[in-house]
Amino acid sequence: MSTVIAKGTKVTNPSANDINRAQFVRVTATSGAQTIVVKEDGDTVTLGEVYLHLAGDSVIIEKAPGDEITVAAAIATAVGSPRS
Repeated sequence: MSTVIAKGTKVTNPSANDINRAQFVRVTATSGAQTIVVKEDGDTVTLGEVYLHLAGDSVIIEKAPGDEITVAAAIATAVGSPRS
């Protein structure tokens, strides 16, 4: 389990969403296998993808504030480090 500071409200099934311009975003799958896609703001080029295997799997993604996240069945929340 990791310790994080909540930085905003959750976003359900984000589509090209910058998650309130967060630098760190925790994404939790809400069903089955999910691929998280990160793209630059308004760009069609994929910066990276992260795969979650099962519902309940989660990951914290570091991104630039304008980068956008898309994932079909997940909840995303802006988070910060307890050290920040």
